[in-house]
Amino acid sequence: MTAPQLLGYIGWAALIQLVLWGALGVWLSRRRRLHPALPDAAPLVGWRPFRVVRRVLEDPEGSQCSFYLAPLDGEPLPDFRPGQFLTVSVNVAGEGRPVVRCYSLSSRPDPGEFRITVKRALSPPTRPDLPPGLCSGHLHDHVQVGDTLGVRGPSGAFCLDPDPDLPVMLIAGGVGITPMVSMLGWLAQATPQRRVHLVQAVQNGAVHAFRSELEAVFRSCPAFHQTVVYARPMAGDVLGRDYDRDGYVDLALLQPILDGLGRCAVYVCGPAPMMEALVPALRLAGVAEADLHHEAFGPASVPRPAGLSSEVPVHGGLDLPVRFLRSGRTLDWSGEAGSLLDFAESNGVAIDSGCRAGQCGSCETRLVSGEVRNLQTPVWEVAPGYCLPCICTPASAVELDA
Repeated sequence: MTAPQLLGYIGWAALIQLVLWGALGVWLSRRRRLHPALPDAAPLVGWRPFRVVRRVLEDPEGSQCSFYLAPLDGEPLPDFRPGQFLTVSVNVAGEGRPVVRCYSLSSRPDPGEFRITVKRALSPPTRPDLPPGLCSGHLHDHVQVGDTLGVRGPSGAFCLDPDPDLPVMLIAGGVGITPMVSMLGWLAQATPQRRVHLVQAVQNGAVHAFRSELEAVFRSCPAFHQTVVYARPMAGDVLGRDYDRDGYVDLALLQPILDGLGRCAVYVCGPAPMMEALVPALRLAGVAEADLHHEAFGPASVPRPAGLSSEVPVHGGLDLPVRFLRSGRTLDWSGEAGSLLDFAESNGVAIDSGCRAGQCGSCETRLVSGEVRNLQTPVWEVAPGYCLPCICTPASAVELDA
């Protein structure tokens, strides 16, 4: 091959390579537009002060209130994965220390503000002697626009599956709709062609939260569908207009939807009785464990399938002494309490807590001496020399800085 021929060959090869790279770039760009990636998980950061910039009641009864929160420092907020939550610190009159709770983010990521939605927790109808929710009542009754809250997060593992081609089934009971609203908001903006079905269980129209907001989402996205179930419709609630069926969400309702979607990612968030019934039923219906996601607050209320138990052997010998240094108390652990956090609270030792599932890090406590065992793998990255009392038990005599 002569030198001019070689140069010509190299030139043509380079041209073909440029064309191929260009075509690949166009394809990748189009794929990103059609299938945008989920936001990266927000970095784990400490407490930041946020100001309440708006309050909105989300249901006719006013039982659920959204708080729009903006950072005092004015810095842009990190992205979060739809379904995650914030840990909130509130100063409540009469309490010696801030009250810490976790609340799901109820909007898609916004660099300027977060939105959380809080349901007023009343005394249980069967236990009127129990006090109503301390933090939720304070937020509803006393926290107004201009007030400041401490905020940590976002965090949590209850997040959308990143596969844009995998259909999504969302099952929400009561205030469990809040993380689903975040997911639906992001899906409508980023992947409106994705097949989505929301099943929302509500008592009646008086407490039907986010109704107009969700109706707007479903009108704008033909691939999205919803089924609203009222447990106790009121006289003014109209079947076919306000809700689609009465009663409760069960597998008989869900099975045809599952059959229509095929393999799908299923997300369940609701009160304990709903979770206890539906999560095992969905497993029996054939939903793979990898595709089945449920809100992890209070995970002990959801039975785990055989072979997936995260429990560790219970100490069967002598009682283990647990010393709470700051409280000046030493108590004997017999293995009956669910976790060190449960044990501390039942004995009047205060430890900050939020999610109670190893996700938010609110209860992170210095382990001065001894060893602990985790009941499950924590999502929160625990600092060396610390433990999460909400998900651990003592494996020896321990000393805690609490």
